[in-house]
Amino acid sequence: MINSALPPGDKPVLEPGSGGGFSWEILPRMITSEVLICTGIKVVLDGREIILTGSSLDAIVMVDVLHHIPDPRRFFASAARCVRSGGVIVMIEPWVSSWSRFVYQRPHHEPIRPEAAEWEFPSSGPLSGANSALPWILFERDRSQFECEFLIWKIQEIERFIPLRYLLSGGVSFRSLTPVWSFGFWRRIEEWLKPWTGKFALFAKIVLQRAL
Repeated sequence: MINSALPPGDKPVLEPGSGGGFSWEILPRMITSEVLICTGIKVVLDGREIILTGSSLDAIVMVDVLHHIPDPRRFFASAARCVRSGGVIVMIEPWVSSWSRFVYQRPHHEPIRPEAAEWEFPSSGPLSGANSALPWILFERDRSQFECEFLIWKIQEIERFIPLRYLLSGGVSFRSLTPVWSFGFWRRIEEWLKPWTGKFALFAKIVLQRAL
């Protein structure tokens, strides 16, 4: 999903919040990064202050990272300096729907505050603090405000989806609830559910393009 949204080019792609991920195996020009030293990381940096040369990146990609950034305005300003004209930010983030409100407010361990008046939230240190509703707030509820504040970033795409395969596979840390051979079946169920993503979406792919 992320690769399909990347523009052509030979400049590096930065992934803040890489953690123990494997994106570099799929995209060799990936610069993996974290806010602290850990295995598999090429650069230690804070997304609010990206210390890279101006216009040196084709893209920034993030998976479940934006809603952990306590000052998103600083991130988007910093990203605008580092991403070239026509480059993109591609994110996979939690999304607010009737179903996701139930999931994120009960079994999920991170807070979700769709009613938050401000985009910012208190930081409680590395890997801590979050508002799972932040992507929805920025790009749905407060979309016009975001577009006014960040003319340099065009909202190119918001694709909501229902990640049944992710949930049934146990997600990141739980035991799989379904056998591997059923993968194709659940993919077809996800396709069938697309007309109802407005009510049942748990995540969204969000693509922003830097102005030319």
